[in-house]
Amino acid sequence: MASQDWFDKDFYKVLGVDKSVTEADLKKTYRKLARKYHPDSNQGDASAEAKFKEISEAYSVLSDTEQRAEYDQIRAMGSGARFTSGGRSGQPGGFEDVFSGFGRTSRGQQQTNFEDIFAMFNQDPMSDFDARYGSGRRTGFGGPTKGGDFTARTTIDFTTAVKGETITLAGEDGHPFKVKIPAGVADGQKIRLRGRGRPSPNGGENGDIVVTVAVRKHPVFERDGLNLKVTVPVTFTEAALGATIEVPTLGGDPVKLKVAPGTPSGRTMRVKGRGVHTAKGTGDLLASVQVVVPSHLEGEAKAALEAFAAAEPKENPRAELLAKARA
Repeated sequence: MASQDWFDKDFYKVLGVDKSVTEADLKKTYRKLARKYHPDSNQGDASAEAKFKEISEAYSVLSDTEQRAEYDQIRAMGSGARFTSGGRSGQPGGFEDVFSGFGRTSRGQQQTNFEDIFAMFNQDPMSDFDARYGSGRRTGFGGPTKGGDFTARTTIDFTTAVKGETITLAGEDGHPFKVKIPAGVADGQKIRLRGRGRPSPNGGENGDIVVTVAVRKHPVFERDGLNLKVTVPVTFTEAALGATIEVPTLGGDPVKLKVAPGTPSGRTMRVKGRGVHTAKGTGDLLASVQVVVPSHLEGEAKAALEAFAAAEPKENPRAELLAKARA
């Protein structure tokens, strides 16, 4: 957008902030002004609408790090600089005001290095041509600039993250907007809604809405990519003798799994296709066995276990571990 406007308009003054304003304070000030002058809150008030456009333009430039640096550099050239058509020799105005600081020849003639001029605006010499004749490039000399982005955060439950859902959030201006949460969205993932952000101050494309998603933990399931993981308790006898057990699924009926005799704690069983369903694929349900030791034994149960202890092979399951530790 770098143009005559950048010389004539004091965007800091428009927003009522100092040149050293931080990004956070700048955003806070803009939100306050936007709510005050938003057309929806000032129906039929042309002056409020004009003010809203003015502060939106100012924030669009100052909220963009690169544009803000360019704007400050241009303004620092001096209030006398103008991109206007030049008069006759000896008359004020024209490009001479800008180029006068780049040296003169021994005869007093202007010696302009155009590469220096364009470099000042972070612009190559052909970019103005591109802007005029439709290359679609963003230029620093009046070309359209993209509007600023809105940022938002939302926290969703585990099931919504796995299955996907359309939710409604409140925008920076207080107006609601809908966001389609895709199936399989991960904690911390960003969703970009293109063209739904702030309008461009000079006819360019709108900015985006960028939504950061936080996912609540589930009391039973965990994510492992497209797979779902669950820990399933089994009794000592189920693990030792074998059994058929029920395993929960996310949002569906339990499935039955067969535990083989002698299954150790930590062994994982796989249920195909019962994980996360996305356009990129479908995961599985991974059920890890956890052998539960009874906390109280009495009567016949205790006697039976004592008889088993007397009859079981006298092998030390820690012998290999101890040998490796000594080595």
